[in-house]
Amino acid sequence: MKKPLSRSQCVVLTLLWASICALVFTTAARIDGPLIVSILISGALVFIPVIRSVKSWKNR
Repeated sequence: MKKPLSRSQCVVLTLLWASICALVFTTAARIDGPLIVSILISGALVFIPVIRSVKSWKNR
């Protein structure tokens, strides 16, 4: 099993994802279905490892 993310890594990863989403939403000409789907998929790719790491902190 891979080493879980540290707290600081989780915070930085979450903040980077949020800033990229804010940048995409402010510069998009229009907010349509494919944009929403891509944001949701990227959120899943970011938050699934973060949630797994948080759960592993509780098991220690």
